[in-house]
Amino acid sequence: MNSDTTRASLLLRLRDPDDGRAWREFDRRYGELIVRYCRARGLQLMDAEDVRQLVLLSLTRAMPRFEYDPALGRFRDYLRRTVRNAITRYAMRHKNDEIGLDTVTLESVAMIGADELDAEWERQWTRLHCREALRTLRTESNGEHVDVFERLLGGESIPEIAEAFGITPESVRKIKQRVKERLKALILRQLREEDGHD
Repeated sequence: MNSDTTRASLLLRLRDPDDGRAWREFDRRYGELIVRYCRARGLQLMDAEDVRQLVLLSLTRAMPRFEYDPALGRFRDYLRRTVRNAITRYAMRHKNDEIGLDTVTLESVAMIGADELDAEWERQWTRLHCREALRTLRTESNGEHVDVFERLLGGESIPEIAEAFGITPESVRKIKQRVKERLKALILRQLREEDGHD
């Protein structure tokens, strides 16, 4: 990753609730994932942000005793359970509120089946890794190549992109292939770090 810490070492640092830098790094890496997951489950942005804060609060209480052992399970599964529990607590806490909160939506989010929640979590986790890899790639390589790739992802045709950048369609195809290969390598590295195989 493009950070000075791996996920495993970050988890060790989070055992100190006063390590503000570690908590900011954690929130930078996972805060958007938590919010996007909540939004995909139907929560309003404000409610999703509140759940994110609940997750961080819950983790500050749990992390001093947390022992990360990849052999016992993946961190993403632990985080998923923490987020799901926070959504449920949030829904129950606000179930009788009538101001600014759609309790029907919150209750339905809390009651969605585990398989559907797990599939959504995996989608959001994959997107997290893609966004992180694209950010890393943008800092370490030609930003224009990333722009070309992102426009391809956005659905523009190769001829349109070639014309916009003043390059040949073959150049667009080569850029696409190189960026895909580098993204794959970055994502594999992120996954190895995440699972404690630094």
